Amino acid sequence: MDRPMPLTGHLAALRRVLLISGAAVAVCSLAVFFGLSDYLVGILLKPLRLLNVPVITIRVGEALLTKIRISLLGGLILGFPVVAWQLGGYLWPALRESERRLVLTLFPVSAILFAAGALFSYYVILPLAVRFLLVVTAGEFNPMITLREYVSFVGALLLPGSLVFEGPLVLYLLARLGVVTPAGLRRRRKHVYLGVFILAALLTPGTDVLSQVAVAVPTLLLYEAGVVLAGLVERSRRRTAAVRARAA
Repeated sequence: MDRPMPLTGHLAALRRVLLISGAAVAVCSLAVFFGLSDYLVGILLKPLRLLNVPVITIRVGEALLTKIRISLLGGLILGFPVVAWQLGGYLWPALRESERRLVLTLFPVSAILFAAGALFSYYVILPLAVRFLLVVTAGEFNPMITLREYVSFVGALLLPGSLVFEGPLVLYLLARLGVVTPAGLRRRRKHVYLGVFILAALLTPGTDVLSQVAVAVPTLLLYEAGVVLAGLVERSRRRTAAVRARAA
């Protein structure tokens, strides 16, 4: 029988995880800064350039600090597989066999959903938000946006959009834990639909119905996917209960 690891062993293993993870993120951040920072800034500024909205800097070193922020974010994204691998190796011995299978299945799905949410937010939500906030509502004013404020705005928009795409996975896990049920999710469907369309209308006001639909429909599809996954969990639980009842 294996003896449990002492506290000092756990602390040493955790320190090793933090050191390797931090080193991976640092190396990736440096690589992004020297190789991709200008390219990434250009990608982020593309919605403004398409609208001929100028971007300015008003602080000494603002452009450099913005590139550093973007590089750190890019380094975190690129280094995340190493961080996840280290954390997984640290927690793996404490997981049961069923939990290990669940982690191996859901981790790549979570990464794909997160990336899909970021791409959708950049290509759909961001252009709509920028056009509305800087063109439609600008009136007689000529907007000039600082680089720092714009990058902060983009980050605040892309991150929630990425997290929204994790919705089906979250509902699946909540169903596995028994927190939500398919019936409960279906009962709340009309409230969810109403809330989503209200948010879509606020984000894309006016008579541009196509833009509102482009924002609302993917969000609703994600919710429905979560309902379907919760239903699969419930059916699996019922089958397991029936097998156990027959065996008894």
